[in-house]
Parts: sequence; structure tokens; C-alpha cells
Amino acid sequence: MPSAVMIFAAGLGRRMGPLTAQRPKPMVEVGGRPLIDHALDLTAPLMPLRRVVNLHHKGEVLRDHLAGRDVILSDETERLLETGGGLRKARPLLGPGPVYTLNSDAIWSGPNPLLALRRAWDPARMEALLLLLPRENAMGHTGQGDFIAAPDGQLTRGPGHVYSGAQIILPDGLDAIAEEAFSLNLLWNEIAARGKLYGVVHEGRWCDVGRPDCIPIAESMLQGDHVL
Repeated sequence: MPSAVMIFAAGLGRRMGPLTAQRPKPMVEVGGRPLIDHALDLTAPLMPLRRVVNLHHKGEVLRDHLAGRDVILSDETERLLETGGGLRKARPLLGPGPVYTLNSDAIWSGPNPLLALRRAWDPARMEALLLLLPRENAMGHTGQGDFIAAPDGQLTRGPGHVYSGAQIILPDGLDAIAEEAFSLNLLWNEIAARGKLYGVVHEGRWCDVGRPDCIPIAESMLQGDHVL
């Protein structure tokens, strides 16, 4: 089982407009608390767990907020490395073996997503296990979906379920990718070609807090069926 989690918090947050002029997107508040704190809450049932957070835009604000907490920082101030490059840079901090990764710009309802991934993880069959949602349960999301799941959970690309930004992944294949800054999509493609890319459907809802108009949707979730 993974013993570390990578929380992606280095994005520019451009869709947030003025809300991210003086702070990084993970410091935008939902329900009176920064998004990064909501993300860290999800790791509590899995502790002790190495928790790594990357930073870039207005990184000093996030650094100050997390000072004195059980969090390791992966600094991407000089260059934003995207999800794949960011995970590769953080690997010495995360340690060996599979890791959880989690986007920081989301609010969840239903079961804890990291616990759901842990229950479904089968390292004999999988190199990556992505947590997915039906489109109707992906609040604030405007796309047509990312993956089609076979009855056994094996994934192929296509309009269907929405990727939530939470997964367990074996990151070893990152070392063979030539680019410095790249998306985890490159590694997923390689894992899928080996028949090792799987998904599990989240039994709740999820709100992508990527735009200001998503904040009230996420706050309504906090008032109702938030993570159990």
C-alpha cells in the first residue's frame, strides 16, 4: 500500500481571476478554509503518511501557511513542471513504491476518496488506479468525461467517466520520459498500453473548484453530504 501522498498545489489558478492575484489557488477559501486544508483533511485517516505538496505561483504564501505542519514541500518556483514532471521531481521526497496523488482544488462528498482507492488497489494487476465519477456527480466540471471503464475496471480513453484528480500510481515509468515538464497523461498512456490502467467509481460527489462560480457549489456540499 502507498505510504506517501503527493498533493498538487502548484497551478497558476488563472481561471480564478482576481482571487489568485495575491495567493495561490490552494489558498482560496471554501467554507472559510483554504482548499489546501480541505485536501490535507483527507489524509488524516491514513496517517502516518508522508505528505508532499508542490508549490509555484505565490509559493511563499503557501509555504508560510504550511509552516510547522507535517508536510514536505517540493519547490517548483523556478519552473512549473506540470503533474508528471512535478511528481518526478518529488519522488525522492515520497520514497519508493506506489503513491497517492491528489489535486488540491476540489471538495468531496461521500466516502473518503483516498480510503476508497486503498480498498480497491490491487498491485498484482494495476500500475495506476484512478478515482472516477459519473458526469452527473462531477460538479463544476464542463467536459464530456475522460475514460471508459470495462466491467473489470480497466480503462480506455473516451467520453464517459470524469477523472477526479485522485489516484494511486506506480511512478517508476516517469524516469524514462524525456520532457522536463509534462502531464501524467504520458505515463497513463504507457500504463494503459500494458493493460495496467484501472479505475474505480467514487460513491459520492465531487466539485472541481477551478472557477469562482464553483465556490458556492462546493460550499453547499460542505453544508450537506461532505466526506464521511
